[in-house]
Amino acid sequence: MQWLQNFRDGLAKTRGELAGHWNALIGRRLVDDEFWDEFEETLIGADFGAATTGKIVADLRIAAQQRNLTAADDVIKAFRQDVSEYLQHPAMAPLRAATKPHVVLVIGVNGSGKTTTIGKLAAQERRSGRSVLLVAGDTFRAAAAEQLAIWGGRVGADVVRHKEGADPAAVIFDGLAAAKSRGIDTVYIDTAGRLQTKHNLMEELKKIRRVIGREVDGAPHETLLVLDATTGQNALSQAKLFHEATQVTGVVLTKLDGTAKGGIIVAVMDQVDLPVKYVGFGEKIEQLNAFDPRSYVDALF
Repeated sequence: MQWLQNFRDGLAKTRGELAGHWNALIGRRLVDDEFWDEFEETLIGADFGAATTGKIVADLRIAAQQRNLTAADDVIKAFRQDVSEYLQHPAMAPLRAATKPHVVLVIGVNGSGKTTTIGKLAAQERRSGRSVLLVAGDTFRAAAAEQLAIWGGRVGADVVRHKEGADPAAVIFDGLAAAKSRGIDTVYIDTAGRLQTKHNLMEELKKIRRVIGREVDGAPHETLLVLDATTGQNALSQAKLFHEATQVTGVVLTKLDGTAKGGIIVAVMDQVDLPVKYVGFGEKIEQLNAFDPRSYVDALF
């Protein structure tokens, strides 16, 4: 399947970085303290993070004792299985529209790939036969609205936008009104990723959520946080910050093809308890896929 090939291609750098480490670990054969030290260094180097790595290694050492795993190859096989099972988050699957319009709020810092992600998600909706409206809630950068308009034209979705510097809440109000009057199936709302302070950014997001909730019952139905995988552990701190300030339902991890540290997926799901719902590789429309733990683990070995 093409999406599976995209996944393997996207994680090629991480897989290449880990290959030598896995081979060295298997070559040790003896599961001793040096093996565990090297195993831990390997995971930290792949951006699993110190805290998550510590938990994985501690649990795996117990499992190795309980299962009487004395060969390095058997320990690594157990690691693959355990990580795959651990990543099966109950809220992982993308939410399906139960109401009309289905409102998806997309948040994250500038440069993370929010607008591109919206374009790719909109393309998937259009291929499924659903109507889509894009709302340019990032009014602080003229380029953001322009980029969203380009994606709208590419995928066949109308875009609601105001002039640069307008009140984002006003744009979103108009966008939702248009969606309701036109009978639109799905609305994607872009947002600004940077104001003068983190406090201002989070307060703006809270205001936007209030407006959305007033205009469409139960909305936003999905709040997706877009993180740039190439920023490593900084992406983890962003996830914690946004999750504390707003009700994030899932993560979109972009630019996985640009990093050799794809372990950040595990760190996010462990440290912030948020499901990674989508992963992105490159700029092409088809290079955004629903996250699948088994394919992820297989792509790393």
